[in-house]
Amino acid sequence: MTDSTPGMAHTVYFWLQDGLSDQELESFEAGVRSLEASPTVRKLFLGGPAATPSRGVVDNSFDYNLVLWFDDVAGHDAYQISPVHLKFVEDHEDKFKEVRVFDTQLAD
Repeated sequence: MTDSTPGMAHTVYFWLQDGLSDQELESFEAGVRSLEASPTVRKLFLGGPAATPSRGVVDNSFDYNLVLWFDDVAGHDAYQISPVHLKFVEDHEDKFKEVRVFDTQLAD
């Protein structure tokens, strides 16, 4: 990716099942971080809700937010079928209560 090509952001919000153990949460986080090994992922960001003031437009109800940065949609599409991503889903989907995805073509 060059400075003149911002690329694409794949933003995923996870709401996890209630009652997961610390070990299950650590395993989930390690699984998410493993996604950075996918060849088309340029950058990975992982976090939870920020302690920002409550406002009508803010939804802090999620457990984790993942942002993956790709060069382009083709890189995203390759990631979706990559063994790293498929293994993550297989290993952790039982922990998901809800998942929401927002894909963004980043502007210059």
